[in-house]
Amino acid sequence: MKRFVLELLNGVLLSLGILSAGMGLKGFLLSSNFIDGGVTGVSMLLSKTTGLPLALLLPLVNLPFLAVGWHQLGRAFAVRSVLGIAGLALALVFIPYPDVTPDLVLTAVFGGFFLGAGIGLAIRGGAVLDGTEIAALLISKRSVVLKVGDVILGFNVVLFLVALSVLGVEAALYSILTYVAASKTLDFVLHGIDEFTAITIVSDDSAAIRERITGELARGVTVYRGYGGKSGAEKDILYCVVTRLEIAKVKAIVRDADASAFVVFHPLAAWSEGQFCTEKSGEVRVAPGARGMAARAVVKIAGNDEACGISRTDPRRTSSTRQAKDLCGPTSEWSRRARRPVRSCP
Repeated sequence: MKRFVLELLNGVLLSLGILSAGMGLKGFLLSSNFIDGGVTGVSMLLSKTTGLPLALLLPLVNLPFLAVGWHQLGRAFAVRSVLGIAGLALALVFIPYPDVTPDLVLTAVFGGFFLGAGIGLAIRGGAVLDGTEIAALLISKRSVVLKVGDVILGFNVVLFLVALSVLGVEAALYSILTYVAASKTLDFVLHGIDEFTAITIVSDDSAAIRERITGELARGVTVYRGYGGKSGAEKDILYCVVTRLEIAKVKAIVRDADASAFVVFHPLAAWSEGQFCTEKSGEVRVAPGARGMAARAVVKIAGNDEACGISRTDPRRTSSTRQAKDLCGPTSEWSRRARRPVRSCP
């Protein structure tokens, strides 16, 4: 039943993505000869140069990427992506989208908005409407130099250089604007307004800062014991994860407690399973380090272990950790050498 509900939700998101992407393409971009980036942009450029309908080229150009995705990313993902791209092609043929505006700037911006929203909704539904992400992911896995973003950027640079010669300077520049609008909308749909940021704080008043963050923001804080590279003085280093709406509050807390504190912000691309809201009071001590490696330091965590971002699949958990019920107690303490619980969980 749970699987059925999940697939039903995926279907709803994918359907909304198809309708939104169709609106962006047929309601804005196609009538103005603008293109987007990625495989969709390649299909649109081929449609302009060959005269073939976009509804035919979209599945054909995406087919090789979907075949690779079937073998590398799973059958369910590939099936949903096939249905999504086929649905987009059918929407372009049968749904009478209106040509919204002749204004070129509005066309570029809102065409990218609807297209980016459609691709984002499809991704949230476990599929893709553009095969570029599949290719970029597979290339990045086999390269120590190229990341997913690098591959997509390089692909689109080449695409827009070709568009410059085929469509002309003005249309190519508007197409770049479309791509930027689509990318920003896609990021917003995937990450939302609650985009997360990791914050590292080095301060002499770390205890006061930690108490206010855990108390006022209900966010977990990990405490590392460090020392100055020049002075050698030991200090507690705080690490926490907050939404971007809470960054200003953390800055205010740090400024009130210690105006000279050193603060570093790290945008987070992803995280895995662990929660980061404080659910229990108290302190947990765990031994860090990878599986089978001797612990070299003690990490103190304010709140319980999962509240502070230590997920149950985190590599810092050793087999001993799992045997002790994943540090379920709020005050378990771990031996520095043997990595066994001094007081095990209830």
